Amino acid sequence: MTEMSEMAETARACETCEVLVIGGGPAGCAAAAVLAQAGIVALVLERERFPRFHIGESLMTETYWTLRRIGMLEKLKASDFPRKYSVQFFSENGTPSRPFYFREHNPHESAVTWQVDRAELDAMLLENAREKGARVRTGWSVEEVVFEGRRAAGARGLDAAGRPFEVRSKVVVDATGLCSLLSRQLGAVRTDPKLIKAAVYAHFEGGRRDPGIDEGATLVLHTKGNRGWFWYIPLNRGRVSVGVVGNTRDLLKGRGPPEEVLAEEIEACPRVRERLEAARRCSTVRVTSDYTWRSTHCAGEGYVLVGDAFGFIDPIYSSGVHLALKSGELAADAIVEALRAGDLSGARLSAWGPRLAAGMEALRKLVHAFYTPGFSFATFVNQHPEHRPKLIQLLIGDVFREPVREIFESMKELCELPEEMPLETRG
Repeated sequence: MTEMSEMAETARACETCEVLVIGGGPAGCAAAAVLAQAGIVALVLERERFPRFHIGESLMTETYWTLRRIGMLEKLKASDFPRKYSVQFFSENGTPSRPFYFREHNPHESAVTWQVDRAELDAMLLENAREKGARVRTGWSVEEVVFEGRRAAGARGLDAAGRPFEVRSKVVVDATGLCSLLSRQLGAVRTDPKLIKAAVYAHFEGGRRDPGIDEGATLVLHTKGNRGWFWYIPLNRGRVSVGVVGNTRDLLKGRGPPEEVLAEEIEACPRVRERLEAARRCSTVRVTSDYTWRSTHCAGEGYVLVGDAFGFIDPIYSSGVHLALKSGELAADAIVEALRAGDLSGARLSAWGPRLAAGMEALRKLVHAFYTPGFSFATFVNQHPEHRPKLIQLLIGDVFREPVREIFESMKELCELPEEMPLETRG
């Protein structure tokens, strides 16, 4: 190696930037795009190479507003992703609820969203962040966040060629998803012991769909004995995503390989079985430990936690991408203001946290209600028809307004709801 190339290598291996975003999923891409629109160039480091598989295909309609802000709407409108107008629930005996059409709450075009292939969507979001001005590197694996005292000052890891690197930054955004690098490094993970679940899932070609605007509907079907539930989500290119969620013990312990488990669960759920009679599995069967957790805080001095790196909620309501995009957007706005004010304290960087945490808590309560034996949304709405609009408001992800909480006072009559997880402020 020549002297000049050695100098270039050293400069590349230890560089500086204003904002380092660790992770190129929806949360990281939303944050990077918003930062770039404000004139702040973020460096995005993603350990995988895109496109890459990721579960979580169904979008909530409220993703519309962040997608519009970061310039993704026209790209999605031009895609072949199926349009999603509603969600429908099936009881354990197969009785369907009346579909919950999102336009009942909102006649705006945002009441229609998409069922997406996450490998394709995430690649689109990453390219969009790059187009907006973010610097993007894939195949770069961050191993630890570097601290100077209590202040996050950058990160270390291995680049795409397996060589050590170090990046110094004013702000670190942890968007590492369920790896939750920084939360685990700081010991800040808090789980919900009543929502420890697992999921077994695959894609199928030729699964039956309903006609008209119901073709792209998300179906949620209880399993026998109300011990778990299936998702049935239409995708592009004639595929459907089918997965079963249940307690880890019931779903995985003492049973055969994932392929057998999924086949057995489908056979035991007539409404799913009949939709797949003419279908064939076109992907591997995957297993995910699927539990609800949240960090004790959303930011500290010089760092923020976004998306699943801040918290993860059981996917029954397809909230993952929505919360990821929204948290990335809100955190980026806080970073822009903090940089302009010259104040990178945890108190300043966490200004958005209570708003997001309140929305997450509303969704977590709805998850607890769903898993309560004997509870059904059809029964709840029949007893409290005045709450049908509020329930639809929750199902579309419009969870950041105070009045939506009124529904839970009535819901407590039918089920036990959890206490809210407190959110700490650090620094």
